[in-house]
Amino acid sequence: MQNNNFWNERNIQNGRSLEKKPSDDIQEKIVEVILLACALISIFTTVGIVLIIFNVTFQFFQQVSLAEFFLDTKWTPLFAERHFGIWPLINGTLLTTAIAMLVAVPLGLAAAIYLSEYASPKVAAILRPAVELLGGVPTVVYGYFALLFVTPFLRSFIPLEIFNALSAGLMMGIMIMPTVGSISLDAIQSVPVSLREGAYAIGVTKLETIFKIILPAALSGIAASIILGISRAVGETMTVLIAAGQEPRLTLNPLEAVSTMTAYMAQISGGDSPRGSVNYKTLYAVGAVLFLITLTLNLISHWISNRYKEKYD
Repeated sequence: MQNNNFWNERNIQNGRSLEKKPSDDIQEKIVEVILLACALISIFTTVGIVLIIFNVTFQFFQQVSLAEFFLDTKWTPLFAERHFGIWPLINGTLLTTAIAMLVAVPLGLAAAIYLSEYASPKVAAILRPAVELLGGVPTVVYGYFALLFVTPFLRSFIPLEIFNALSAGLMMGIMIMPTVGSISLDAIQSVPVSLREGAYAIGVTKLETIFKIILPAALSGIAASIILGISRAVGETMTVLIAAGQEPRLTLNPLEAVSTMTAYMAQISGGDSPRGSVNYKTLYAVGAVLFLITLTLNLISHWISNRYKEKYD
């Protein structure tokens, strides 16, 4: 009887300790309000940035026509003879981005396949952080490395200008490779082991299993990693500013100097153009175009991820 009374009293005490107190409701409400405020801060910040960019862009187009902005093939807003054609900047951005992705996609995807399918767990535990460490190197270091090492090295083989799109694109590719490789690796590793085992059971080789089963199953993640890499290349500033030059040209020759949208924005933000002038407003016009390009790429990435996402039980 004494033991039963003891356990009954113990259960009553535990039940009382688990009862919800009024102070608990207040604490939960405070935490909920704090989390909501954090979420709203990020939303309001984004909305504020978009409103400011497009407000000044609207003012810019009151002084420069849309036809001049989108149909002219020269970009010389800082010269005496002004031209406001955005295409040379878009051309430089796309040219360096294409070179970067030609480097980043094969290297990143190959690294992801090796780490997932061929490397031992110990080797993968060492190599993956080492590869991802490339993503932590400051971009200004990549820019100066391209200018002071890559360009002189390439000039011993091909006729390059000192500032050129090729060196900048190559270094951007090395910089973006960890992004493509890391996300692709996660996508490949998410493919169920049963698919691999089923392929091996019917006599399919490892290489055929990778290219005919694993990669198609991980297509949504791999495609998202590539588009994310493109977005990062489009938005890269210091590497192209240092290595590619600041000469807006409508050219497909990677051996020549070009100017990208981000490089021009960095040039204008240096303070040489008076606030409120047309030159100053070009910063926001170019920024609006860059924003729309990256937004489009992110929407495409989201659509591809949902469209080709594989679901397994």
